[in-house]
Amino acid sequence: MLSLPPEQKLLAVELDQLLDWIMKQDFSPSGIIKAFHRGIFFIDAYFNKYMDVKKDRIGGVSMVLASYILLSYCSACKELTHEWRQKHH
Repeated sequence: MLSLPPEQKLLAVELDQLLDWIMKQDFSPSGIIKAFHRGIFFIDAYFNKYMDVKKDRIGGVSMVLASYILLSYCSACKELTHEWRQKHH
């Protein structure tokens, strides 16, 4: 069996190595606090990368415009299907 570093991420651990990975983790109060801070850092990095849209870029404006067009189409869909079924002579 390979020896695992304690810094290895859980998603990189194979199923047969899971018990060894758990046993190498630091469950002291300082280790738990460090793990908590790593989790907070991950959440903050995820938010900054995907959720926090920069105001000076076109991405935020295009997302708002695309959602407005989609919602407008969905709200008018009933009237549009009614018009498609009518025959104009």
